[in-house]
Amino acid sequence: MKFRFIKLGAIFMTAMTAVMGAGTVKAQAASIRAGVSVALAECLHENVKVAATQKDGAKAQEQAVQQEAAAAQKAANKAKKRSKKSVNAQENTICGYTNLGIANVSNYLNVRAEAGEDAKIVGKLPADAGCEILDTKDGWYYIRSGKVSGYVRADYIITGDEAKQLAEKLKKTMATVNTLTVYIREKPNTDCTILTIVTTDEELEVVEEGEEWIEIKLDDENGFVSAQYVDLSEELKKAMPYTETERSAEVSDSKYSLAQTALSYVGGRYVWGGTSLTNGVDCSGFTMQIMAKYGVYLPHSSRGQAGYGRSVSTSELQPGDLIFYGSGSTISHVAIYIGGGQIVHASNSRDGIKVSNAFYRTPICCRRML
Repeated sequence: MKFRFIKLGAIFMTAMTAVMGAGTVKAQAASIRAGVSVALAECLHENVKVAATQKDGAKAQEQAVQQEAAAAQKAANKAKKRSKKSVNAQENTICGYTNLGIANVSNYLNVRAEAGEDAKIVGKLPADAGCEILDTKDGWYYIRSGKVSGYVRADYIITGDEAKQLAEKLKKTMATVNTLTVYIREKPNTDCTILTIVTTDEELEVVEEGEEWIEIKLDDENGFVSAQYVDLSEELKKAMPYTETERSAEVSDSKYSLAQTALSYVGGRYVWGGTSLTNGVDCSGFTMQIMAKYGVYLPHSSRGQAGYGRSVSTSELQPGDLIFYGSGSTISHVAIYIGGGQIVHASNSRDGIKVSNAFYRTPICCRRML
């Protein structure tokens, strides 16, 4: 507003100069007073306009702040509502299942393509494994578990509150590899022996959690993996896809038959020192019993079995060959190759007999027995 008073002063001086020049003080005095009054009135009018504008601006700014605050509160309320829904959804979920079912069998339950005993088998649901119940049809449940979807007999599935309570006892913390490959080490440091290399998406049972290192179980031995290369979650056992050996001119009928026989036991129990294909086996007990059905008699030791047959490279593998794993040059695990880059083996007490990628860990050697 300072410039308006300067304007008023200039008008006043102009008026005085005009009066002095004319010499008629009295006549001009009224004119001066009138001019000053007009100028003052203009100035006051403009000041009122500016004040009104400033008031309107302040009011508009205040309204904008209030609107912004209201919008922020609204967004916060929505986020809080979404968060609450998410929490409620998690509270109603057990290990990722919203309509949980648990296999109530001693060994495994066949998962079929259709609701019927004669329908094609597409997977096997091990004892105590979890599944999502999607539909019901004539005494059968249509379920999804892991990568398997299909029908199972409803009378072999525990549901409802009983399933939820059972899941709390059965669930295990699992470490899923989140990188292409990761070292499994003998101790929780980078200076110790590397037991093996494990590939992406492999699930490892957690023995003990640490901030930097996770102790895990790999098949029937323990090791350590860097915490940054795995994701932890609580899981139930999952169904395993039913696999058939690929036929080719290079594979003899006996090798094909051996691989198919081994696959028929997928879902079976793992028992340390066990040699029963129906009641439980360990890794070498499994290969020993399968090979015996085809006239090859092996000792009950993975290290001892590696001394039989003849050596083959990984590029030469055929169904029925044995693959040996361990740390360094020390063998501690054995599996049967079934073709297509896959093996069947008695893995551990959690997974039992299952199908895995043949290179889920680093092979030490391969032997052909037939």
